[in-house]
Amino acid sequence: MKIKSISTYFLTVLTILFLSSDYYAQNDDQDLIKLKTWMTGSFTSEEQAEADTNFYNIHLEMVRIWENRDDAIWLYVEQAAAWSLDKPYRQRVYRLIKNEDGSFESAVFVFNDPLRFAGAWEEDYPLNELSPDSLSERDGCAIILQFEDDAFVGGTVDNHCSSELRGASYATSQVRIEENVLTSWDRGFDENGNQVWGAVTGPYIFKKTE
Repeated sequence: MKIKSISTYFLTVLTILFLSSDYYAQNDDQDLIKLKTWMTGSFTSEEQAEADTNFYNIHLEMVRIWENRDDAIWLYVEQAAAWSLDKPYRQRVYRLIKNEDGSFESAVFVFNDPLRFAGAWEEDYPLNELSPDSLSERDGCAIILQFEDDAFVGGTVDNHCSSELRGASYATSQVRIEENVLTSWDRGFDENGNQVWGAVTGPYIFKKTE
């Protein structure tokens, strides 16, 4: 009985150590930190909009949240048109992790009553009153990235990200993240594969401003 108790104790300790080292690796992985650094900040597509009327001047804000958590790197994301910055049309939380195969995953989460958090990216501790338990994951909408040619490149997998916006059946995202430039092409398609929303001629190009 005593031997069994000791064995159980050591098994528990080893399990805790294993999980702790895994979490620590997520939060301390240098490639993951690089991805976080390149993603966070203020971005705008103003330059692209001035050169091509097919695109709007969109502001994109991404800040780290819940820095005390070591299970992943969490970001609050806010997108708004330049003429209505106080009414963002997209507010999300991203969870960044590095997978065992070396790829990177940005899972997408939504939360209730998002507009009450509009402008939260300017706060010292944005979304601090929320927690992962307050979020709903958008299944199938995670972005899978590979690091190649000094950029993180990837997108959603197949047509697994469901969307009902403007008659869509599913949505896709293609992303390229460089040190000071983020390229994003989000599109919605109906059940026949016809595009029903999103940029038609190419991706949005966001330049980091700070």
